[in-house]
Amino acid sequence: MSIKEIGKVELIDHSTPDKFCFSLYCEECGEEWKSVPIRFSRAGIVPQREGKRIIYETLYQMEKEAALQKAIKQAKTIFSRCPICNRLVCDRCFFICDDLDMCCACANRLEEKGEPVMERSE
Repeated sequence: MSIKEIGKVELIDHSTPDKFCFSLYCEECGEEWKSVPIRFSRAGIVPQREGKRIIYETLYQMEKEAALQKAIKQAKTIFSRCPICNRLVCDRCFFICDDLDMCCACANRLEEKGEPVMERSE
């Protein structure tokens, strides 16, 4: 596993030779979000010659980059960066406040009232 950082969104790489998948943890509650796995188009196919192996490796990298970009786009709809503490938090931990939206920890510390972007399901 490795962490990819693009546009200040750090994703953990859980990809295998057959599929691409990434995850992200909320820096407030610690909950993990995982992207929808995307299957590699040549998964399970063993190249019969060196030329095909090189082609498949290149294709794998291209498809992995596209899957990463898709995961980043999706993560940016679920996570927000707090303008006060600069932590990346999920929509359950990010508050809509009167003057400035921020994470719940900063809102509590600064005695600001707010509502989470998304309510926690019980």
